[in-house]
Amino acid sequence: MRESDRMKARPIAALTLFASAALFSLSQMPVSPERVVEYHRTPGSLFEPHTTVLFGGDMMFDRYIRQTMDNYGGNFIFSCIADVLSSADLVVANLEGPITEYTSVSLGSEVGKPDNFIFTFPTEVATLLVRYNIRLVSLGNNHTLNLGWDGMHSTRAALRAARVGYFGVSPREGQESGSFDGASKIENINGVPLAFINYNEFALEGWRANAEAARAQIVEARKHGYLPIVYTHWGDEYATISVPRQRVLAHDFVDAGAEMVIGSHPHVIEESELYNEKHIYYSLGNFIFDQYWDDDVRTGLLLRVTFTSRGVERIEEIRVQLERDGRTCLVE
Repeated sequence: MRESDRMKARPIAALTLFASAALFSLSQMPVSPERVVEYHRTPGSLFEPHTTVLFGGDMMFDRYIRQTMDNYGGNFIFSCIADVLSSADLVVANLEGPITEYTSVSLGSEVGKPDNFIFTFPTEVATLLVRYNIRLVSLGNNHTLNLGWDGMHSTRAALRAARVGYFGVSPREGQESGSFDGASKIENINGVPLAFINYNEFALEGWRANAEAARAQIVEARKHGYLPIVYTHWGDEYATISVPRQRVLAHDFVDAGAEMVIGSHPHVIEESELYNEKHIYYSLGNFIFDQYWDDDVRTGLLLRVTFTSRGVERIEEIRVQLERDGRTCLVE
């Protein structure tokens, strides 16, 4: 994540409409805390196993957020949205940095300088996550390795100790149980088989190789009867419309068998799309972060998604806002 020039105009990519896709911009919709997007239920489905997963965007627990936790405690950060987080069987979000015992270098650093973008989160973050039902996080982003492989190992150890699952680990980290190849995480929640798969545009092996790996995981998940959910880290920061490479990859993932594609990294909400009857959210924006300079970065989107073994049954969009005191609260 690079924030080097806040005042520079955000690049807006030309939006191509495909006949097979109903594309709409969330940023142009009236702001409301909750909106039901999809609802599929038949009499028979009332008796099917189902599960509700809440998806959030980028979480960063350093700089001003760390200072706020030091002053008021970690519970303060989540105090406005605790009920929403507990309303799902599982909360999934992007953990935008490592968990270590190292002293913060970004806290108190000059805005725009290199140290301002080197993150490390205090070790209590792992237990804070599970306390608020965030029991699965993506590590596939451009900040997880801010403190190198030592930081990655420390992060994994802290998450395991707190019983927080993770996915998006580089292939270099090797095969793990509960995963098709270490970059994915398979879960059977209330009898609904889900596979959480990461695509990371900033992966060490390069975006093409990472995309191929994601496609292979999608196919493998479908073969084993899992619903593949692709959680991505991609795109251009502060662009409220996705760029062409995001759309091409999202369509490729759906064509490979993805049930849903959900994006992070731009730090603003981007448009969503229905492609081949599958939902694509190009960016959910910020979830826990210290960016306050305009409404685009202050506003994030949570998705409360109900799944059955057949796929998505219901999607509820819940808008949140970053408050200047460090909390994330519902948009009223």
